[in-house]
Amino acid sequence: MNGVPLHRGAAASAGTESPALRVLHLGFEDPLMPGAGGGSVRTREINRRLAADGVQVTVLTTRYPGCVDGVREGVRYEHVGIGRGGNRWTRLLGYVAALPAAVGARRDVDLVVEDFLPPFSSMAVPLWTRRPVVGMVQWLHAREKSRQYRLPLHLVERAAVRTHRRLITVSQGTAERLRQMNPGVHIDVIGNGVDAALFDEPPGLGRDVLCIGRLELEGKGIDLLLRAWAQVCDRIGGDLVVAGTGPDDVRARELARRLAIADRVRFVGWVSGADKARLLGGSRLVVVPSRAETFGMVAVEALAAGTPVVAFDIPCLREVVPPDCGRLVPAFEVGALGTAILDLYGDEAFLRSAGARGRAFASCYDWDRLAADQAHAYRAAASQQVDRHLHPVHRSAGCR
Repeated sequence: MNGVPLHRGAAASAGTESPALRVLHLGFEDPLMPGAGGGSVRTREINRRLAADGVQVTVLTTRYPGCVDGVREGVRYEHVGIGRGGNRWTRLLGYVAALPAAVGARRDVDLVVEDFLPPFSSMAVPLWTRRPVVGMVQWLHAREKSRQYRLPLHLVERAAVRTHRRLITVSQGTAERLRQMNPGVHIDVIGNGVDAALFDEPPGLGRDVLCIGRLELEGKGIDLLLRAWAQVCDRIGGDLVVAGTGPDDVRARELARRLAIADRVRFVGWVSGADKARLLGGSRLVVVPSRAETFGMVAVEALAAGTPVVAFDIPCLREVVPPDCGRLVPAFEVGALGTAILDLYGDEAFLRSAGARGRAFASCYDWDRLAADQAHAYRAAASQQVDRHLHPVHRSAGCR
């Protein structure tokens, strides 16, 4: 292939030795940080595979209490910021303030990868480095944050997106939004993968309804889910289990109390690894009530564990919840969400067949294949070869 070789062995047959591709990844969340979201999962899974193939990857990530610089799974993590990063705002502000200097000091890189981050998505990295840059877009919700904080964050997002020549995103729906902001940009669509261990969860019908995600009433739609649950929980045998942490933890619990459903909702905190797999596989349904998503990682994870999904019919989620694997309901209609949960909860025949079909669908989201696609996109970006006629990569398309 053209471009920068992945490792020194790539040019061995020609009798020459080429240096390894050196990637500086600006990844906002350290995968080890408690409460880290789906973006950090991709940071770990893609980068460790690239490192195993000889790519030199350094991740500049935010500080948090107890963070330690070092090499993990072949990837170097360096924490950037001001102070200890004791909460999300000090982490964000310290990172934004310190990152340009940290990037400027690193002259030994071939490619800079900018993860888009809340609340304004991009820091317009191509404006302050001479290195080739590719934007990694898993977050593109500045308009929602603009409404929440009453700040023109969506204008910052739009202007920053227009500074990029190359982007990678995780869904066709997000790619369409990016092209509206920057019609000339080259976009590779490379989905997220799932933990292979999820496929080992024993099939079965649990009692509880599960929601996993950051505790944000607005963005993640926890308020809509709790209101829907209040309408139907007296006709459902199990409880609603809410797993995750986030800025609206207290508000979510208070809303459950106000709706008189606190005894039917269990907040279990942050889960990961085997605990998360057991929750996904042992639940009867998984609900994804988000008002906006760029991919829908929890939905695919649920399907991999054999558990059907109920979600709102919005871009990106409709790509990962086929109709025979769950139910999509009109966006943000609380009554329709409650009805869907109630109807599917009692339909054991559909739940069993949907669980099996969901596993077959999710099997396409393989981290090894996705990492190979990302490596190809990195090579092209590092060599600044932009083919306007190249179709976007979308390995998950075979799942449709």
